[in-house]
Amino acid sequence: MEKEVKRSLKCLVDQKEYDLVDGVFLKDLDGSLRALIRRDFPKASDNQFICSEHLVEYRVKKMDQMIAKDYRQNDKLTRKLTRVMENDAYQMIDVREQLEHSLTFGQKIADGVARFGGSWSFILTFIGIMIFWILLNIFHWFGVHFDPYPFILLNLFLSMVAAIQAPLIMMSQNRSSEYDRMESRNDYQVNQKSEEEIRVLHSKIDHLIQQDQPNLLQIQKIQTEMLGSIESQVSELRRLQQYFEARDATQKDQK
Repeated sequence: MEKEVKRSLKCLVDQKEYDLVDGVFLKDLDGSLRALIRRDFPKASDNQFICSEHLVEYRVKKMDQMIAKDYRQNDKLTRKLTRVMENDAYQMIDVREQLEHSLTFGQKIADGVARFGGSWSFILTFIGIMIFWILLNIFHWFGVHFDPYPFILLNLFLSMVAAIQAPLIMMSQNRSSEYDRMESRNDYQVNQKSEEEIRVLHSKIDHLIQQDQPNLLQIQKIQTEMLGSIESQVSELRRLQQYFEARDATQKDQK
């Protein structure tokens, strides 16, 4: 029994003798942790022994590397998102307000004529004027009879109104088309900037899901292994304590 208790192995790191329960073999370690140890000891084999003290150091070093890698990646994505949000290459504008401030007097008249010409007020007013015109010249109200049937003067008046109204309405439509073009361009720029910001945010979320979360689980696994190793050592110490106490009690009884 004493031979089993005193059984010891040399640690790969400091070449000191340690009890078998105070460490593990490289083959029992995780592949990434084993690779980290072999960076310092390239010739180490899977059957070599490493003590718990140095194993904890390598586990902490592994966690530091994972945390530093995640920090660098998150910092890179954060800087990219900051650059996108601070990009003032295009300023969002109020298209309608900008156009209203740039309207000339003629354009304002054209817009007013187009608004009035396309309303029920204009239609009803124009119908009322034509009916009054026709009745006035048919029944000679107030002794007025300036445009007898077939109302040539009325036809001339209608043609003049149509000739003047049509280009004014077209001018207003051109203004409306220009407004639509500017609004579409503004919407495109806003959507493009929003899309870029969303893409960067998606990259951060994907990084959290694909990298940070697995790394966090890996760190928790390493911590669990460290706790398990400590518990194993504590259990072994208790077993040894019970063994020596039992041996001392037996020796006392024999005396």
